[in-house]
Amino acid sequence: MINLQIKPSIKLPCKKSILVQAAQVALESHGEAVRQDMSIVIGDDALLKSLNQKYKQRHTTTDVLAFPAGEIDPDSQTLYLGDVVISLPRAQEQALSAGHPLVDELQLLVVHGTLHLLGFDHNDPADKKRMQASQNEILHQLGIKLKVNL
Repeated sequence: MINLQIKPSIKLPCKKSILVQAAQVALESHGEAVRQDMSIVIGDDALLKSLNQKYKQRHTTTDVLAFPAGEIDPDSQTLYLGDVVISLPRAQEQALSAGHPLVDELQLLVVHGTLHLLGFDHNDPADKKRMQASQNEILHQLGIKLKVNL
């Protein structure tokens, strides 16, 4: 199950199901959709800055953070992959700057964060290339024509 939480001060500019579907497609593209849970949180810059500082020791805001968990629920035997947290204001700025719809940017960030939960990263050139290819393929499956460089 994919749980989507919206910070009370945030007005989501699209149906929740669009973002849930983006995560679902990312999971399915890697054979990970069965008996796995994750959460997506849509917040603001203050939330992302606070989390970035607390958990990553970075004193700036960012567009998306992923917190892998990899824990099994003892009752349901379901794997909890972790949490993806997105800044709506940062997504708005990036969509405007890139000239594409905000809903596409939000889906991109959901996919990107979900890939991090699945173990993808972009710290070295080989990993970056692998993650970029996967991200672009998932966006293509979603009908989004963005080619974003990591």
